[in-house]
Amino acid sequence: MKRRSFLKIFPAAGVTSFVVNGFAMRPFANRHMANLLAGCDAVGERVLVLIQLKGGNDGLNTLIPVSNYDRYMQLRPTIGIAESQYIPLDSMLPDGAQAALHPAMEGIKALYDKGWASVVQAAGYDSMNQSHFKGTDLWLSGGGGAPDLYNIPSGWMGRALQAFFPDVEGVPTPDMPDPLGIQVGDPNTSLGFHTETQHQNVINLSGQDVSGFYSLIQTIGGAPIPNVPDTDQGAELEYIMGVEQSINQYAQRITQVFNAGSNFITTYPSNGFANQLKTVARMIRGGCKTKIYLCQLGGFDTHSAQVDSGDTSLGSHSLLLQTLSDAVKTFFDDLEGLGIADRVAACTFSEFGRCAKENGSFGTDHGTLAPMLLFGKGIRPRVHGVNVNLDDLTADNQLKNKQFDYRQVFATLLQDWLGANTFVMEQAMFGNYAKMFLVQKEYTVGPDCYYGGSPTIYDPFRPVRSLTVSPNPASVSAEVTYQSEVAFDALLSLHSLGGRLVSANSQAVQEGFNLFYFDVTALPTGTYFVRLQDKTNGRAETAKLTVMRR
Repeated sequence: MKRRSFLKIFPAAGVTSFVVNGFAMRPFANRHMANLLAGCDAVGERVLVLIQLKGGNDGLNTLIPVSNYDRYMQLRPTIGIAESQYIPLDSMLPDGAQAALHPAMEGIKALYDKGWASVVQAAGYDSMNQSHFKGTDLWLSGGGGAPDLYNIPSGWMGRALQAFFPDVEGVPTPDMPDPLGIQVGDPNTSLGFHTETQHQNVINLSGQDVSGFYSLIQTIGGAPIPNVPDTDQGAELEYIMGVEQSINQYAQRITQVFNAGSNFITTYPSNGFANQLKTVARMIRGGCKTKIYLCQLGGFDTHSAQVDSGDTSLGSHSLLLQTLSDAVKTFFDDLEGLGIADRVAACTFSEFGRCAKENGSFGTDHGTLAPMLLFGKGIRPRVHGVNVNLDDLTADNQLKNKQFDYRQVFATLLQDWLGANTFVMEQAMFGNYAKMFLVQKEYTVGPDCYYGGSPTIYDPFRPVRSLTVSPNPASVSAEVTYQSEVAFDALLSLHSLGGRLVSANSQAVQEGFNLFYFDVTALPTGTYFVRLQDKTNGRAETAKLTVMRR
């Protein structure tokens, strides 16, 4: 590919093709990533594996409501799982929570009995969207049905990782040699890793050699541009050329950790999803410091032939659940054998559940709420919530009683498992969601081990400062005041609710009182964030600004 073509097609990302264990893989590394803070080393080694069930998983046949089984069978007379076939989950649950797993999920039942699995009932968001594409975007962006959360252009994973590690200039460093996020098994870039304030580096990893290791099969062609203009466009060209260099460095590093790693269990189930997890386990064992892996299993859009007409425990949905269950069980058995199980937690999600009532084609149509499943040695083993209420449905037979917002689950995993500080939670847009008891007490990260690139004003280790904005709401201009005990060079920026950079200017902060202004006459009504960052140490403070057109 010629350099000019590359710039035309990919103005904001570098792309190259690789192979890891035969799966397309995309590492993501934002321009501003920093090293982990010193101390709390065990937290710094933790990993989150997200498992996307593409198509809309049928929650009612995944987790069968035993406590209201008669109503369940009324709604699903030809696709309901027979009482003689389902797997009772936990006899100690209260009556309203008595549930059973699909008979294909023996592996997940074994993890639950071991104390390594958890269920979150009826998860979703208000006014759930039943489009595959929009529904997926909302889960990946941290959005919802409300107008101000409906079109967030960035992903919560990307925003969180950028806030965790804000200062590395898009290249590996000795302390952080790996991309912060890796997408496995899908050649299309996930919105979840996309950031608005900075471009992301994207690497495709695909193809493999006969020995099971991957090799670089294609690189971006063309010589570097010799004379880069001293303009904004020139700065972007320099960044893109730097991306190409970092891609090659990441390729070498990923090859290194894959070759250095191994699997305790070498025989995983023979399918693509299991091999995704097998690859992740091997890379973690090989020393990869990537924080978030996104894996995927497709095929859950089961409008027809969801079950076998002669045996409802069989069919396409059964095969999918067995693929998920067997692979996850093998993955955590592998991690345990490798001695790294206490470093990894996993969580499933899908864009929506299925309709409570079957559709007459041995299948189900698009729905709303569904359970989320969590796995890991550090995950609290329990069922959160009770069975969905099948006696109170919408006019079109949809579940309507949400018990948990999906963002509560992700927010809890970010903070209690990965150790996100207040700034990370704010940037992920999860700061206002109540956390859940998802992580076992001995594994829950405490405030002393929270980290992130830009602590807020509550950081006790720096001089007291205060950032205020008035008037608020503003319609013409906003006055930003700042009291500091020290002088420093700063970057004053304004961001949309979704994280998009609206404007930024360098400022010299003086000791004492400081006053700055933002002209907001051209901004649409909405919520924004003012951010003042110390250029020397990366610390920053934020304040919310509401713009209201008269």
